[in-house]
Amino acid sequence: MLILFDIDGTLISSGEAGTRSLNKAFFTLFGIKDAFRGISMAGKTDIQIMKEGLKVHGIPVTEENLNAMVQSYLHFLEEEIENPWKKMMPGVGDFLEYLRERAYHLGLLTGNLEKGARIKLNPFGLNPYFPTGAFGSDHEDRNMLLPIALERFSNNGVSFTPERCVIVGDTPRDVECAKVHGARCIGVCTGPYDADTLQKAGADLVVPTLTEIQSLEEYLNYLRGE
Repeated sequence: MLILFDIDGTLISSGEAGTRSLNKAFFTLFGIKDAFRGISMAGKTDIQIMKEGLKVHGIPVTEENLNAMVQSYLHFLEEEIENPWKKMMPGVGDFLEYLRERAYHLGLLTGNLEKGARIKLNPFGLNPYFPTGAFGSDHEDRNMLLPIALERFSNNGVSFTPERCVIVGDTPRDVECAKVHGARCIGVCTGPYDADTLQKAGADLVVPTLTEIQSLEEYLNYLRGE
């Protein structure tokens, strides 16, 4: 079975390093301060967020402007991730070890650019758990990412159908990107959404945090037919 993880709000909190980096990139390139204030980011891909920022401020959404945003954002993210407010979400380390010990295959499914995802996970030592996955740099529509992740694992010699995949995330968009392909979703309430919202979105299991190992184990054993 393949377990795919969202990053922000699910595995870690970057201490708003991503928002600060986007704002710094926008100011450096276009001279506008706090450009992303009021723009909702939860569950969106980085490219969607950047395009929205450009549109809000009347700047042409061109390939040139997007590429400049991406490079400037990643530059600032390398600096901003080293902040005292970043943290790993409760239970993440123990849950990942539990999954690895039981031979689950682990990957990422995130709206972050691939390089940005690795930058965010690096201070917590989490990158080795996730050999591959699908990222916001692969497609700006989160709902298109699961097939990309499956193809990457297949190319590495491990094939899964969507029905044998579980996406772990903290937003209704994580739920949706699983459900459109027939995959399962575990919702975790460590981001901006509560249990009721995630349940209404269609999450198959909702937990307050990933410390709920017993509930998570029972659900995964059920999916495995154990």
